Amino acid sequence: EVQLQAFGGGLVQPGGSLRLSCAASGVAFDDYAIGWFRQAPGKEREGVACITTSAGPTYYSDSAKGRFAISADNAKNTVHLQMDSLKPGDTAVYYCAAPCYNGESVFVGNWGQGTQVTVSS
Repeated sequence: EVQLQAFGGGLVQPGGSLRLSCAASGVAFDDYAIGWFRQAPGKEREGVACITTSAGPTYYSDSAKGRFAISADNAKNTVHLQMDSLKPGDTAVYYCAAPCYNGESVFVGNWGQGTQVTVSS
């Protein structure tokens, strides 16, 4: 059984940073397409970043480029999302999900529980 457990959300001021983590189990993590999606109130869920654990990042949304970085720790079966220069518009529930291809939710077969990120002064 695939399990994806996300953590690391919280409240941060504009311009601040947060690091989200997602621990995966029940998967062959050393060659796995996994990533992050988010859903803000009243908006559709959108892809943020994807990574193939054997190759590196494969997708960033336009809003994530230059501010967010996705990485994988294959020894710990964990994927991280480092978020810098956060803006109020980044406020959303962030979901770890797989497989992650081009940030398209239609490919996702496994969703982790969400973690709330709130950017506010």
